[in-house]
Parts: sequence; structure tokens; C-alpha cells
Amino acid sequence: MSTVPFTKEEPDPVTATRVLVLNSGSSSLKYQLLDMARPSPTTLNGAETDSSRLASGIVERIGEAGGVADHSAALKQVADELSSQGLGLDSPELAAVGHRVVHGGTRFTEPTLITDEVVSEIEKLVPLAPLHNPANVTGIKVARELRPDLPQVAVFDTAFHSGMPEAAARYAIDRATADRYGVRRYGFHGTSHAYVSRATAALLGKEPSEVNVIVLHLGNGASASAVRGGVCVDTSMGLTPLEGLVMGTRSGDIDPAVVFHLARVAGLGVDDIDNLLNKRSGLVGLCGDNDMREIGRRIAEDDADAQLAFDVYVHRLRKYVGAYSAVLGRVDAIAFTAGVGENSAAVREAALIGLEPLGIEIDAVRNAVRGSAARLVSTRTSRVAVAVVPTDEELEIAQQAYSLVRP
Repeated sequence: MSTVPFTKEEPDPVTATRVLVLNSGSSSLKYQLLDMARPSPTTLNGAETDSSRLASGIVERIGEAGGVADHSAALKQVADELSSQGLGLDSPELAAVGHRVVHGGTRFTEPTLITDEVVSEIEKLVPLAPLHNPANVTGIKVARELRPDLPQVAVFDTAFHSGMPEAAARYAIDRATADRYGVRRYGFHGTSHAYVSRATAALLGKEPSEVNVIVLHLGNGASASAVRGGVCVDTSMGLTPLEGLVMGTRSGDIDPAVVFHLARVAGLGVDDIDNLLNKRSGLVGLCGDNDMREIGRRIAEDDADAQLAFDVYVHRLRKYVGAYSAVLGRVDAIAFTAGVGENSAAVREAALIGLEPLGIEIDAVRNAVRGSAARLVSTRTSRVAVAVVPTDEELEIAQQAYSLVRP
């Protein structure tokens, strides 16, 4: 387990203001402990400071050789580590545990206090997120066993997108079939899109209700959203995280008839095609690498496959920027976030260059400057602000959980 301790100040009078955020994966457990009574991230001399974050870490290789046996052992290891720093889970300062849950379906559209019934309902959604929801549920069950007296809150990746109009959420297939099997566009990365859209408004000195933002969450998984006045009105991911932008290993948008073609002509089964589109497509399918840094290095060496992968990736981004400009009608800002979005000046520039007729002007000098704080990289005359806004999904989960248990 790796843990990053943060500098502690003298303790305040004992009040329940801390939230433990858990992100439980199939073989890992990420955690952060935050104190909601302390200031959230602010910028000081161009760098981000955050006194609210008390501890952060990850337990990896759960259930594997060399790792802990299961999630119960992992969470107990987290508890021991926090106790060694004087931040024990038995502290009366702990107000809640916030859990990231990937899929909430149409049932969960806001942070939800976890009960036995809620756990059962999340388990029913496993068919919509078979790779994620089972691990999320495991983390919830273990945490509830460890602290049954403590409020536990589920925060759903899909929730921020649940307000999309039906015109954006519906697929044009038989309605009875779609309704029976829950086939609609749900969207993902919602906590990131919520946090970044609000942070972008703050960067512009405005309220979220005053700003229309296109958020581009570009990591190994990637998604775009159109946010009007703080409300998501469209997003690129759909029933699953496969739809939309080109990603590290996922294809993104594809003609659904490709599935039929591969079944008939190549003799591939459903599981084979699932594996192909989710794990052997995207950047890795086009050039063998899913790391944009490595792709950039290869492009510098005139690697044609890497250049093609980059071009396909950027072309899809530009299409969504254009489409969401039309959906919103007025765009006040475009915000890049997550690993690629925050760190690749080349992707940001290539995605937006030539879009001056849409009022988008990126400043090459400002765009090339690296930093850990939210910042503008557009020209001073650009009608649309272009921002780099580091995401903070854990802080978003903590804020939502704390608001629910301590309104």
C-alpha cells in the first residue's frame, strides 16, 4: 500500500467534519480522508494548496499474489495506516464514508444514504456495469461492517447526467424493448464533469448558473459533456463507457453493424467483440500504445501509426466540440481535465486549432505552460475561454456526502 500523508495543523475542537472517500475497484482500493471544515483547494503562487486533504493512498493487488487477501483486509489495512497517523476511523470527527459507485441507472440520480435496500438496488444494476458495480458494492459492504454506526453515502458517476433531456438520453430503438432492458444513455465520469464545470465557472468569476461549458475529461477513459447553466444536457458516453470519444483501449463511437459484420464474417462471438472494442481498440488498437506521452515521442520520430492514432483521437474531439457548440448555442468555456486533458498541450492545441470562427482562440504560449492549478490557455481576445482545470473527483464525492449527512 502506498500512502501520501498531508501536513496536519493543530486539531480543532472535536466536530464530525471528516469524510473518508473510498473508490473500490476489482483489485484495488483507493482512499482519501478529507476535512470539510478546512479550505478546499486554492491557488497560491501558481500552485494548488489544499488543507482539507488529510491523507490519501491506495491498496493494490487485492486477491493477488503478494497482495492482501480481500477487500475486508484492504480496508482494515487502510484503517491501521490512518490510525498510525492519528486519523483513525474510530474518531468522532469522522462524519461519513463516501463511496464512488459507477452506475446508478435511473434509480439513483443524487447522493444517497446507503441502506440494505440501496445495496440491493445497486446490485440489481450490475448488468449495466459488470466490471465496476460488483467491486463498488464489495467496498460498501466491508465499510459498513467496519463502521455500522457511521453514515455511508453512495455517489454515482451517472447522477450528474441524469438531468439530460429525453432527446439526448434516448436511443432511437423500439421503446418497449429499451424500457424493458434499461437501454438508454446514462453517461459516466459525472463527478468529474460536475466538479470541473463548477470550477470553470469559478475561474471565470461567475456562478455555474451563468455559464455554458464543454467539459473534456481526457484520461485513459475519455468523455465530453455539454453543461448549460450547471446542468448537463448531453454527454458522450452512453449505456456503457464504450460510446463517444476515442480512448486508451476503447473504440468510442462505432457503426453498430460492425458487431454483426465481425460475427458473420470473422466468426467472432459476443465476448470476443466485447473484448476487442473495450480492450484492444482506441489508441492501443491503432498504434499499440495507449499512453499519449509515448505516442507523442513516436510522432517526433515520424512514426506513421502513432500519427494516425493521434489524428483519429483529435478528429473525434473536434467533432464533439462542434456538436456541443451547436447543442449549447452559446459556449462560454471549454475545459480540459484528467491526465491527457491536463498535461497534453499538443492534444489541446490540435483539438481547437482552426476553430476561430466559433470564437475559440488558443494561445500557444499560455497553452505550453505546465501547472497544477486551474488556468486559462486561450487568447485574451477569445470569445470562448479555454481552460485547463485539474479534476478532483474525491473532493466532489466528499462534498456531496457531507452535504447529505450535515446539511
